[in-house]
Amino acid sequence: MKKILPILLIAFLFFNVASCEKDDICVAGDTPLLVIGFFDINDTTQSKDVPALRIKEVILDSNINTIADRTSSLDSIGIPLRIDAASTQFAFITNSADDDTTGDETGNIDTLTISYNMREAFVSRACGFVANYDEIDVILPASASNWIQDITIVQQTIENSNNIHVKIFH
Repeated sequence: MKKILPILLIAFLFFNVASCEKDDICVAGDTPLLVIGFFDINDTTQSKDVPALRIKEVILDSNINTIADRTSSLDSIGIPLRIDAASTQFAFITNSADDDTTGDETGNIDTLTISYNMREAFVSRACGFVANYDEIDVILPASASNWIQDITIVQQTIENSNNIHVKIFH
């Protein structure tokens, strides 16, 4: 009996360890980006590239890293929204360039405030939670020098980055 007990104990431990779940791998656990499409103000069905586009997050005073800086061949972009605030401000700069003498920005700057309600959504044990956004609103202060002529919100909820959420007409 003394010889059987250790064998049973080892067999029990082996089967107990072997039945543990393997590590999960997170495949779809990213917080979605706000997708903005750029369209022609004269023909609202036609996409339109923005020349030398630069986008800066105002509070952090940093260029967003989801697009190449000062690119000219984009008719849509994905930008991250803050999860620690109810709004995010972005400076959308067209024809962005640096002044040769001062290094200051010389492009046409429009500052958009995007407000929202952030909602956490559980994805899986491996991925944890992601932020989704509800009740999207975009505010552009009126100015005669705005290069952005109109804004339309296509989807009020951001749960993925597959479709355009906001249309900007210029």
